[in-house]
Amino acid sequence: MNVTRRQFFKVTAAGAGATTLAAVGLLPTNAFAEVRQYKLTAASQARNNCTYCSVGCGTILYSMGDGAKNAKRKIFHIEGDPDHPVSRGSLCPKGASLVDFVNSPNRIQYPEVREPFSNEWKRISWQEALDRIARHIKNERDASFQEKTADGVTVNRLETIGMLAASASSNETGILTVKFARALGLIALDTQARVCHGPTVSALASTFGRGAMTNTFVDIQNADFIMVMGGNAAEAHPVGFKWVIEAKKRKGTKLFVVDPRFNRTASVADFYAPIRAGSDIAFLGALINWLIENDKIQWEYVKNYTNASFIVADGFDFNDGLFTGAKDPNGQPENTHGTFYDKETWFYALDENGYAQTDPTLQHPRCVFQMMKKHYSRYTLDMMTTICGTSKEDFLKVAQAWGEMSAPNKAGTILYALGWTQHSYGAQNIRTMAMIQLLLGNIGMSGGGVNALRGHSNIQGLSDLGLLSTSLPGYLNLPSEKQATLQDYLNANTPKALQPNQLNYWKNTPAFFVSFLKWMYGDNATAENNWAYDWLPKYQKMYDILQITEDMYQGKMKGLLVQGFNAQGSFPDASRVTEAFSKLKFMVVMDPLKTETASFWENHGDAHTTDPSKIGTEVFRLPTPCFAEEEGSIVNSSRWLQWHHPGADPQGESLPDLDILGELYQRIKALYEKEGGKCPEPITKLSWKYAKAHAPSPVEMAKESNGYALADLKDADGNIIRKKGELLDGFAQLRDDGTTECATWIFSGSWTQAGNQMDRRDNTDSGLGNTPKWAWAWPANRRILYNRASCDPSGKPWDEHRQLIQWDGAKWTGADVSDFKADAAPDSGMNPFIMNEEGVGRLFAARKLVDGPFPEHYEPLESPIGTNPLHPKIVQTPAMRVFDSIKDRIGKAEEFPYVATTYRLTEHFQFWTKSVKLLMIGQPEQFCEISEELAKEKGIEKGDWVKISSKRAWIKVRAVVTKRVKPLTINGKTVHQIGIPLHGGWENVSGQKQFIVNTLSPFVGDCNTQTPEYKAFLVNIEKA
Repeated sequence: MNVTRRQFFKVTAAGAGATTLAAVGLLPTNAFAEVRQYKLTAASQARNNCTYCSVGCGTILYSMGDGAKNAKRKIFHIEGDPDHPVSRGSLCPKGASLVDFVNSPNRIQYPEVREPFSNEWKRISWQEALDRIARHIKNERDASFQEKTADGVTVNRLETIGMLAASASSNETGILTVKFARALGLIALDTQARVCHGPTVSALASTFGRGAMTNTFVDIQNADFIMVMGGNAAEAHPVGFKWVIEAKKRKGTKLFVVDPRFNRTASVADFYAPIRAGSDIAFLGALINWLIENDKIQWEYVKNYTNASFIVADGFDFNDGLFTGAKDPNGQPENTHGTFYDKETWFYALDENGYAQTDPTLQHPRCVFQMMKKHYSRYTLDMMTTICGTSKEDFLKVAQAWGEMSAPNKAGTILYALGWTQHSYGAQNIRTMAMIQLLLGNIGMSGGGVNALRGHSNIQGLSDLGLLSTSLPGYLNLPSEKQATLQDYLNANTPKALQPNQLNYWKNTPAFFVSFLKWMYGDNATAENNWAYDWLPKYQKMYDILQITEDMYQGKMKGLLVQGFNAQGSFPDASRVTEAFSKLKFMVVMDPLKTETASFWENHGDAHTTDPSKIGTEVFRLPTPCFAEEEGSIVNSSRWLQWHHPGADPQGESLPDLDILGELYQRIKALYEKEGGKCPEPITKLSWKYAKAHAPSPVEMAKESNGYALADLKDADGNIIRKKGELLDGFAQLRDDGTTECATWIFSGSWTQAGNQMDRRDNTDSGLGNTPKWAWAWPANRRILYNRASCDPSGKPWDEHRQLIQWDGAKWTGADVSDFKADAAPDSGMNPFIMNEEGVGRLFAARKLVDGPFPEHYEPLESPIGTNPLHPKIVQTPAMRVFDSIKDRIGKAEEFPYVATTYRLTEHFQFWTKSVKLLMIGQPEQFCEISEELAKEKGIEKGDWVKISSKRAWIKVRAVVTKRVKPLTINGKTVHQIGIPLHGGWENVSGQKQFIVNTLSPFVGDCNTQTPEYKAFLVNIEKA
């Protein structure tokens, strides 16, 4: 009997879905088709995507009920979509148990309120909840809204209400959240991206021009070498990891792992090297040094496609741990983000035309290459092993494998995740690897790249939408108070090309920004009022999650809106977070599930000790649908916008986030129109042209993200290319004259006059695993970023077997959409990194980061050795922001001698899956991993209860004594490491009162993005 692949998966996937075989795409052959066909006979199907990690696996939702009155649809089965190009029918254990998530007993069914100082939840109506919340917001806004600074600059901001936006919400919810929050004047707006991959955006954008994964999950199969460092892809992204296995099977690709633990990825690797948590830059810096010393450089690529030849300005230097422009290093750590260094000298020497001077021979002593070579010459093998604990032999094996990737016909890739981002120098961890890939010529190549494995299903999308304190959609910047006028803003954010003939695409910032303002304020944004620029809030400092928490702790912030974000579990020093929440006047939590954030005031004994009678915060808990009950789009780590469809009706009295925002906006607007108040115009003049004003639809929001023509648009020859009212074809049609509106310029092209491009389902392979007609990728449906760099300057592919694009004499065509000016000939002088004003990739990040243009090893805030072998006078990064209020909560090695690092398990996802019965059965206990040597030293046996303590708190977990963790010798001292899965909390379906692991972690973040330092901090451990 012949069966199609789709038929085969239909009759076998459910039986194997929860197994590890399914996780890697290997399914059994026996099938009981009659049983499955009978089970699904009367069911309706809906295409959706898994709500957990960023792989974005396709799912099929099966539900019963025809939607008639008293016959609400209910999902009873979920399986993998065999047509999906990435997952191909596979689901990991989390995805296989999605039906338990949808039907969890921890789903919230109706609105509730916890009155101040009470010890119970009280059911209330939606009308009462929304009326009370709107009144709270109006009163606080009128009391605290700041219209102007003391210098008379219009800032129109509200600093006393914060908003935490969700990580798994759709893009359509996200973009309306932007409009709602900025209209209120909120600048304390942040999202889960701050907790996880903020440093990815900072590092990759400052190097290549865009802050996203460069390649795709499927493209991993084309790699000649794969290293996983700063992540554990087999554990955290198991279905995406199948493409690593595919590379090993198809090409014999070697997989190397460098990690503090011998983890699940290491168990299938060809080689594993241990390393001390927090020492990655020392390892990678030594790799740069080794590549240079051993002539393992793709020289033609480096000379033409990087800034290696650029001459650095006189005055820049690095000495004894400090770059030029430093404040007094002996002073106290600062409280203000990004002000330690004056970055003026971190730039190029310019010629009379304002272009960077260059030396194509790379011999000038101040060219980037020579300065980089000098900087990393200190990173010797001896220094590497002293700091990292990795043996020289292990390091050399890794270095030699990477060295082979310098050949033009080879490409290696790196897969990383939060093991690199969650450090006080997280952005610089990633920057170092990005530099290595430029030196090897692996950027723009199929099988190459720097591949950030994002955590949540749509955290890429919500980053793209600018749901971060100082951001706007499409990686535009929110104006600062230093940019008093529109022209000031455009001057500061529109770069000038630093080499002739470069595309310098950010020169189009005026078109992007004016189109955004037209989306915000419609007809009320005119040339006469500078497109309503003054109505946008202007910030004075970055209100990241740590700053928001600090302001709550200090009593400065009165209200907090929480949209699908379990901050109590996610934020560091969680006991202090509870104290901060306790000082709020009101909190609003919108979520499908019960969360520790909503119940922070409850007393749960040792797991969470509080006294509700002393907590005056009024807490509203509002039920929202889950992923399976709404339509919209999410963006996976590969930048694919995928449209999903609901398989069931929202449970109970749940209201979509769009409806909640719509209802609140209508109420707040009505209050201002009736009562007046502080600066009502940003609210009353907001463009809100939705068919149902109280409930904007996902389709309406998606089209607004794409953008419309507000007048007939003409090309250079006078031909009409888009009529008034039509959807735009892409961001190239945006204008700075008010004739276009667009919420998210990088999403332009996702919903055109031809229809919803995100909902396309043609998985035809155009070459090298590219499927350009499946969904839609930003920007412009390009799948491999910087792909012009896959060809040499003459247009010839470096490797004819991995040709992504080619010049046909008139334009660039090929398996992928060219990431280049389509009609720019190879001899035009234009270079591949079109977002950078230099036109090339940056080895030297000129004025882009706050802590240095070259990455440098610094110790974590809590160092196990208390010194820095590279420069003992400067131990930690001096650009670190440390609040005065936490300086007595920093641990020292004398009291807390062991290094702790947190991580994720395959069976769990953050703090959600403890509400899923199947997964709590599969992984019910909290535990830690310790070495046999440490267990012997402390008298701990396998399975013992142990108490892990830091300067901030303690938790109690089971001990797993294992060979997977080994002590390392660091600077002559034996250092033990303890691995702690981050999952836990009291809101779970197991009946256990689990601890919040992040009570242990320190309240400090990455210098550039303030992503917390979860991956290297000090603890003690004792038998409980």
